[in-house]
Amino acid sequence: MKIGIVGCGGRMGRMLVAEITKTKGTIVCGGTEPDGSPFLGKDIGLLAGIEPLTIEITNDPRALFEKSDAIIDFTSPMATVEHAKLAAEYGKIHVIGTTGLSNEEQTEITASGSDATIVQGANMSLGVNLLAQLTKKVAAILDDEFDIEVLEMHHRHKVDAPSGTALLLGKAAAEGRQVDHDSVADRGRDGITGARKKGDIGYAVLRGGNVVGDHTVMFAAENEIIEISHKAGDRAIFARGAVRAALWAKDKPHGNYDMMDVLGLGD
Repeated sequence: MKIGIVGCGGRMGRMLVAEITKTKGTIVCGGTEPDGSPFLGKDIGLLAGIEPLTIEITNDPRALFEKSDAIIDFTSPMATVEHAKLAAEYGKIHVIGTTGLSNEEQTEITASGSDATIVQGANMSLGVNLLAQLTKKVAAILDDEFDIEVLEMHHRHKVDAPSGTALLLGKAAAEGRQVDHDSVADRGRDGITGARKKGDIGYAVLRGGNVVGDHTVMFAAENEIIEISHKAGDRAIFARGAVRAALWAKDKPHGNYDMMDVLGLGD
């Protein structure tokens, strides 16, 4: 499978290049960076810290989509929307790990699934997706006497909050309780907030250092607390999951899929 990486100069992009080169049945066929990037024209393998691949990084995503079987995308919301349109134009596999999407951006990406095979995940790791399933099941069992809080911590460079993974977990809890997530989500507290509203799903965000990603879902009632957690020690787990998603999508019809589909963790 020929896999291209958009945003190949970033932390995840470099990790993906290395992961693809050591995965049986996949090759790196190209990578892009936006205009003005200092990585344009560089060898994609050397930039990733591996052997030279004699593939020059370009600023032309259209050409990359045209020659790739699949594209892996951990870029920005605006860029990902445009990449999804290219995937639809060329009928390609588009694996999306981008977070921070607005409802409107998500709607555009979903629409592209009519002509592309889109696999989208707020988090590509097996452990986090298992945590989401556990969260859904626990939330379904425990009534609203148990307050739900989602705590997450990431490195100082992360630009969106709460993290896409935290929102994935909160939405799993809401699904378990059969409530509308956006109606019960409390995404920020400051000042005199009043008492906690029964049934809300709260979010707490920490940023600092080089933390790859720590997530905990807390179910708190009178005199007892249940916590389920996942700690990521290396971004390689996300790269492995994304490459696995691309391979899984190889023979799938056009449509919109998620990591639960890839990992066989759906209901």
